[in-house]
Amino acid sequence: MKKTQIKAIVASGLMGVILLTLSGCRAKRSLSQNNAKNKHSIALITDISGVDDHSFTEAAWLGFKAFGKEHKLSQGMGGYQYFQSNSEGDYVPNFNQAASAGFETLYGVGYALKEAVATAAQKYPEKNFVIMDDVIEGRKNVVSATFKSNEASYLAGVAAAYTTKTNTVGFIGGAKSTVLDLFEAGFKQGVRDTAKKLGRNITILDQYVGDFTSTDKAKAIAQSMYAKKADIIYQAAATAGNGVFQEAKNLNKTRSEKNKVWVIGVDSDQSAQGEYTNSSGKKDNCTLTSVLKGLGYAVKDIADKAYIGKFPGGQHLVYGLEHNGVSITKGNLSTKAWKASQTARSQIIAGKITVEKSPK
Repeated sequence: MKKTQIKAIVASGLMGVILLTLSGCRAKRSLSQNNAKNKHSIALITDISGVDDHSFTEAAWLGFKAFGKEHKLSQGMGGYQYFQSNSEGDYVPNFNQAASAGFETLYGVGYALKEAVATAAQKYPEKNFVIMDDVIEGRKNVVSATFKSNEASYLAGVAAAYTTKTNTVGFIGGAKSTVLDLFEAGFKQGVRDTAKKLGRNITILDQYVGDFTSTDKAKAIAQSMYAKKADIIYQAAATAGNGVFQEAKNLNKTRSEKNKVWVIGVDSDQSAQGEYTNSSGKKDNCTLTSVLKGLGYAVKDIADKAYIGKFPGGQHLVYGLEHNGVSITKGNLSTKAWKASQTARSQIIAGKITVEKSPK
């Protein structure tokens, strides 16, 4: 569900100029004086979801903006920029365009870009490359960044178990993968462990969309789960997850507060996606909490290291609960649910709880 399209065209001469096409219209971005003096520039190559997916890639893009703000850089040549991929066939060309345009550290955001990152890293050994959410080994100019999403998802499971009134919750994933396994596994374990502690029998429904863009399919799955009495759905489906929010809001507009259904957001704080007007005509929100993957933090952490000449090439950086590399928001959680989730957080960090990586 992308409205923004970027194509980078490099012209030779005394100064390279990037012409950016946004939604079919040309937008000129001039070099700032600060950019001209900058000793390091960064580029983000998106997957097909793009930077306004309200989820994974948008969270990474916020890290780019934070890097630019701190170093007084603007979006564009010599600063920071993103290259929109509208299909998988755009991945490699976008890396080539970004490298040719002079960007020095290039990010592939999402495991779908792993092969493209590996190809570009071999072609441009003088450039720095980052693969987010996957691992590339044996390349000194590539750093891999992954996240313990199972840990944060466990906290969401704890919160869901404390919140559900129907004793039925759901999980909707995008495309099945080892990365999505972390979300599903952690959530289910958190629900199960907490249900046992509370002496409750909680049913967990689960289904995958098959991709990260089909909002209509995600909405239909959510409709089915809510019809089966689920009152909370954890969606880990990127852009497709917007369909889950649509269904929850549609239901809540005609329901009483007592029968309200909830959505647990993913990757970034998705409170805004949960806003709606309830049956009483008052503003309301159905985002229970959001499972945060510290993409913005990780992006900036790596960019800051590269900026001072200490790019961690060849390393695999793992971000977990301990430094808020992953976390959950307070959102609309009750005091009991929030306290329980934070107690679980401390226990995971202390090694008292081991969170599963594969769903059972």
